[in-house]
Amino acid sequence: MPQINLTAIVKSRPEKIEETKAVLQEMVFYSIKEKACLKYELHQSQTEPHVFIFHEIWKSREDLDLHNKQPYITGFIDKSTELLQEPVSVYITDII
Repeated sequence: MPQINLTAIVKSRPEKIEETKAVLQEMVFYSIKEKACLKYELHQSQTEPHVFIFHEIWKSREDLDLHNKQPYITGFIDKSTELLQEPVSVYITDII
């Protein structure tokens, strides 16, 4: 089964940057403990501090699907309307 490479772009409401950042950092804390997680990095734009970017690598699609059901992920989804200015953009990619 091929590994899954994922990039997610998260755009916080400008007045919710610190709250969003804290929630995203909590997601990193728990996600890197998952056995199927090969990489889970969170970046914050230097020029647009409300923009956060995840770079993730998962062992398989099934592992990613299981990750997306974890309470720290579903909790973020529940809070996203309040925290974000638009839905998260997710890209599954191939390394070329």
